[in-house]
Amino acid sequence: MNKSTNIGFKTKLVSGLVFLFFVMGNAVAQSEAEADTLMNHQKYEKAIKIYSKIIKASSLKVRDDYRTVYKRAFAYYYTGQFDLALKDLEVFIPQFPQAAQAHMLCAFIYGQTGDTDKQLASIEKAIELQAANIELIKWRGSVLVEKGEYAKAKNDLLKVRAQLDDPELETNLAVVYYSTENIDSALLCINKSIELDATYEPPYLYAGSFCVETEKYALAIQYLDLALRLNPDNANALFYKGLALVELKKIDLACSCLSKAFKLGQDDAADYLKEHCYDIEK
Repeated sequence: MNKSTNIGFKTKLVSGLVFLFFVMGNAVAQSEAEADTLMNHQKYEKAIKIYSKIIKASSLKVRDDYRTVYKRAFAYYYTGQFDLALKDLEVFIPQFPQAAQAHMLCAFIYGQTGDTDKQLASIEKAIELQAANIELIKWRGSVLVEKGEYAKAKNDLLKVRAQLDDPELETNLAVVYYSTENIDSALLCINKSIELDATYEPPYLYAGSFCVETEKYALAIQYLDLALRLNPDNANALFYKGLALVELKKIDLACSCLSKAFKLGQDDAADYLKEHCYDIEK
């Protein structure tokens, strides 16, 4: 299973707070207030046009003008224009090097572009500025899991775990333990995650995949059925359930799950369908 699929810590750092920090700290002209309102209503393209006019007119002559550059970077981020967002942040950060929010925004962008090295570097800078922010430490831990740096990830996640209960954290710890061949601890973390939030989907899916990979097929189906109760169209859950059913020689049920998983976009189901069920064409 691709370990970056459902690990998230898309964090509760909340991108809205990143923007709000600068909106509240700057008395804006009427046109900028209009752009801020557009941002709050998620009309990012229109906001970008106004911010760009303001930036061009100001020529960035005074330090406060750079706050508008940050706001435009934020708008660019939300419209998927990551290169332009980073260019604005490269202009803004030297003027406000102590603004942890700007480094967080960089980290969000690098997360979207898949550059985990730069993402980690940005999170590290934010942690230097907000050492007591456990959400940042949790975020760093989740990225370290994605990079496969399990010892470092475990240190971060256990540090955060000592201060709060969190289902995402427990799921990430489960991946750490499973990846370091400690399946019993992994399943304990999975069950803790479910105990904390029975509606949180990823732990059921991870538990199912762990159990399939360790040949605990009946237990896998129990977890995967719970995932499918939350989301009947979870292609990965259907796929792993199909694999477990194949191993249990319940071929008709397996083919039904694999076929549905394939139709929902789980391409890995194709080979199993061909081997155990029927020839298919996509």
